Amino acid sequence: MKHWTNRHAGRHRRAMSMFALVGLIMTPPMTGGGIDRPRTEFGAAVAFRAQRPARRYSVTVPIGKPKPAVPLPRIEGPADKRLPLVVIDAGHGGHDPGAISPHNGRREKDVTLAIARAIRDELVASRRVRVALTRDDDRFLVLEERYGIARRLKADLFISVHADAAENREAHGASVYTLSEVASDREAARLAARENKANIINGVDLGAHGDDVSSILIDLTQRETMNAAAEFARLLQREASDEVPFRTTAHRFASFVVLKAPDTPSVLFETGFLSNKDDAAFLASASGRKKVARGVRQAVQIHFARRIAAE
Repeated sequence: MKHWTNRHAGRHRRAMSMFALVGLIMTPPMTGGGIDRPRTEFGAAVAFRAQRPARRYSVTVPIGKPKPAVPLPRIEGPADKRLPLVVIDAGHGGHDPGAISPHNGRREKDVTLAIARAIRDELVASRRVRVALTRDDDRFLVLEERYGIARRLKADLFISVHADAAENREAHGASVYTLSEVASDREAARLAARENKANIINGVDLGAHGDDVSSILIDLTQRETMNAAAEFARLLQREASDEVPFRTTAHRFASFVVLKAPDTPSVLFETGFLSNKDDAAFLASASGRKKVARGVRQAVQIHFARRIAAE
């Protein structure tokens, strides 16, 4: 009797559970703010989200007037426009001190300006070229403004002067950088892809040509510019090596922004390491700067003599 009661009690409990489940299924869904909503409400929400907005919105933000171009520097030397123009760029300046020597505390922006002035004086004294400095005081110029000045002046050569630094204080010697092939290809592609192609490249108005022709003209111009820059880099090392210590591999390639003028042969001259005691003393001395300037003068004279002879 006890066994029969327990067995039927279990069946009774299972039956009640089934009735409760059926009751939940048959109960109409709530229509309030609960999570149980009729299927028609979900369908309407999906349909609403599928519709595109009736109107589009835009936000206008004033960007102000464009900044005026940097004033062009004074051109020094003989007043003969037939003579080549060399633009010397003293690296860093203003709020950007560049490298700082741990030996004498000299800042790169001051060292490069002193060297740039020495090079200018040496070139002007030769009376074979005209010279301009991107900056002749302690001011800051963005990188594009530096080679932009050379392009606006239609310079025949652009030399950006720097002084290196390294964690290894044994590193020493000068080096000359020109634009790498990869950086050249990217810059040419970027220039060719501009919407406004009214750029004058090497005397040719790109706005008068289609995309394909413009790309070819830019590529040809940049190849010629890179070849001229590489030639000058080799000359600079050869002519200045008697007085200026150079690194073992002095001619190097990089994608420095100041080297990206498509129609102006450009080099970045790292005159030595401020982190090296001997180099720092050499670059801080008037005699050291004079030696650097003499080497640049010799290279510049031979460079343009070759160019004229080749014409």
